[in-house]
Amino acid sequence: MLAIVAPGQGAQQPGFLQPWVSASSFADRLGWFSAVSGLDLEYYGTKADAETIRDTAVAQPLLVAAGLLAALELFPHPADAFPYLGVVAGHSVGEITAAAGVGVLSAEQAMVFVRERGRAMAEASAVTPTSMTAVIGGQPEEVLAALAAQGLTPANANGTGQIVAAGTVDQLQALAAHPPARARLIPLSVAGAFHTVHMQPAVERLTTLARGISTHDPRTRLLSNADGQVVHDGQDVLRRIVGQVASPVRWDLCLAAMADLGVTGLLEMPPAGTLTGIAKRNLKGVELFALNTPDQLEEAMAFVRAHGGATSASPIAGNPTWRLVVSPGKGQFTRTEDIELDTVLPLHSTVGMVKNRRDDIAVSAPHGGIVVEWLVEDGDPVSPGQPLLRLHPTVESADATEVTR
Repeated sequence: MLAIVAPGQGAQQPGFLQPWVSASSFADRLGWFSAVSGLDLEYYGTKADAETIRDTAVAQPLLVAAGLLAALELFPHPADAFPYLGVVAGHSVGEITAAAGVGVLSAEQAMVFVRERGRAMAEASAVTPTSMTAVIGGQPEEVLAALAAQGLTPANANGTGQIVAAGTVDQLQALAAHPPARARLIPLSVAGAFHTVHMQPAVERLTTLARGISTHDPRTRLLSNADGQVVHDGQDVLRRIVGQVASPVRWDLCLAAMADLGVTGLLEMPPAGTLTGIAKRNLKGVELFALNTPDQLEEAMAFVRAHGGATSASPIAGNPTWRLVVSPGKGQFTRTEDIELDTVLPLHSTVGMVKNRRDDIAVSAPHGGIVVEWLVEDGDPVSPGQPLLRLHPTVESADATEVTR
């Protein structure tokens, strides 16, 4: 079973998009995302220094854009991904990447939302100097006690041996002066105490914006940072993403859910390395792939094929929306013989003809599918765009065409 994951803030590195912008499709889409977000993402991803891209308002849109556009390079037709996917998740802001990747949000919605998220969190961070520090090793009880002693929040539970402390700069300095036994402290490249009460003003701003966003249900299993649960309601996904700004990230529970599902391969979208590193310590025996440059795409696709496919793909992926076949013009509709309910139509099947005084127009079902309902009778007059036939799509699996209902 294949898991695809998207990293969170702090994973960005100066110049990490440089190898990607040589691909015209990536560069063109990055230009569009720059227009949508109001940021020069190519500059920030190729030329800006570490301090510049540490800015929350820059880092978050940059990370989401990188993940979504790399996914399009791997799967040029996004629907082709779903038959391979077992589960998808994102860490912190990576949840927006994951949500857009599985169809909850459009790419443009994701870029606008993450722009506003980054701005709101940057504004909240400016009120009091705050930051985050990864605590590696130590006994969990001792680590939590050391954080509590300094008034810090365990903002990220990233799995065995890693908790991220968040709070004011003074509190983090006090932790550095009195670290837990046998623990190593690594300050993170972030400019705020994310996933703590310090971010509550950002939650209030995003809650207002979220009320105007339309969503779709995920097309595959999507894990929530809040509790590691599969969430299949688009509005619930959005509510959780908003609330998660001021709530701890339970990546440990997401990893546990992946283990419960039987994940055999985990692929991390760029800038990759953080989540595959965590998975190496927590998902023993799971094969890992960190996608960072376009010259890895062929190898990455082989990894996807090796771990994805019909036997492990989410059953949700086999339940896309209905398709309609509509009339191309005005006239009298004559149905093709022997197309009854439950007939499986191959791609580009001709389902009938629309005849008028000018033309005899063949009516095609370009994607094929299972006949669910005829919406007109043989010989009926039809108008342009009138629905004629309702189909349930067939699913193109990794190995063969699989019909699901």
